[in-house]
Amino acid sequence: MQYNVKIEAFEGPLDLLLHLINRLEIDIYDIPVAEITEQYLMYIHAMKEVQLDVASEYLVMAATLLAIKSKMLLPKHEEELIDEFELEQEEDPRNELVERLIEYKKFKEAASDLKSLEQERGLIYTKPPSDLTEYAKEIKTENTDLNISLYDMLGAFQKLLRRKKLQKPMSTKIARQEISIEKRMDEIIHFLKARGTRTSFNDLFPDSDREHIVVTFLAILELIKRKEIDVQQEQNFAEIFMTARKE
Repeated sequence: MQYNVKIEAFEGPLDLLLHLINRLEIDIYDIPVAEITEQYLMYIHAMKEVQLDVASEYLVMAATLLAIKSKMLLPKHEEELIDEFELEQEEDPRNELVERLIEYKKFKEAASDLKSLEQERGLIYTKPPSDLTEYAKEIKTENTDLNISLYDMLGAFQKLLRRKKLQKPMSTKIARQEISIEKRMDEIIHFLKARGTRTSFNDLFPDSDREHIVVTFLAILELIKRKEIDVQQEQNFAEIFMTARKE
């Protein structure tokens, strides 16, 4: 079964690296390459687990991180240490990556500022007020103040996989039972509406079967994309909750 979901939250490998740096509270000028490489590869693995297409640029960045990590682990000979102080900035294999991250961060912040200006300008009207009474009933309230990205969803999915692996019995008999994305979406919506209250992300994965877990996660992503369910998180890294939207 192949099911590709395209989500605009992905902006490239540099965006993922900045997310990891901010999440781990790392100094961008002194990146612990071993730790950031491990976290980066874990996210790439999580993307593959849910059968998302990993663009070549993400794999190129993974190879770059591994190359930098290898260079920093290589032992130095005595003759190479003589002028180490003078050549430290040039020899640091992280310099080029740091420069790219800083430059990307500047453009990302500038884009955010321009977006804010666009939203402010969008609130300004230069024409006389119009009678919009006939359109009043068509206005729908939407919860757009959600601060949950695909990275947060992948992080929650990664924790869920780790928990399910620990709870997996030592021996089991598997009976293959295929389930479609659409059917799982209907089941999730019915489950959320039956509860009537917000439901924990983890409660939507009652089955320990790997295929069932992946199908459920893809169904949740598609429901979010179609705006059929709302996602809430009280604070960063807190538990994620789901609620079905009222028709």
